[in-house]
Amino acid sequence: MKKLLVSITMALGLGVILVNPATAGVVEDRRHNQKLRIRHGVITGELTRGEARVLKKEQRRIHRKLKRAWADGKMSRREWRRLENLQNRASRHIYRLKHNSNYRHRAGYHRYQQKHDHRPRYRAPYYSY
Repeated sequence: MKKLLVSITMALGLGVILVNPATAGVVEDRRHNQKLRIRHGVITGELTRGEARVLKKEQRRIHRKLKRAWADGKMSRREWRRLENLQNRASRHIYRLKHNSNYRHRAGYHRYQQKHDHRPRYRAPYYSY
């Protein structure tokens, strides 16, 4: 009976330590979202080429760590927490670089802005005399 109780406790403890594969999708979703934020920053000119390069390098590093964490077929809570912290830091970096005073002036940005700006345009009334 004692052996059975110990083995059940160990199995439950192991189940708590290992992260569910569904939660690992959260890491991948955040990585994809951050990639889109970087791309949008480049398109709008909020990020310079150098800033985008640094952010993309950081995203590659996170992806390498994600692949390394899944190399054994499971991700421990510690690995998951580490990746979560890295993504939080990367998100802060994206925000700070997108909102700093550096701006890349791009030809053709006004076309992008017109396409994605959904505010109603003011049109002066037409008067015919």
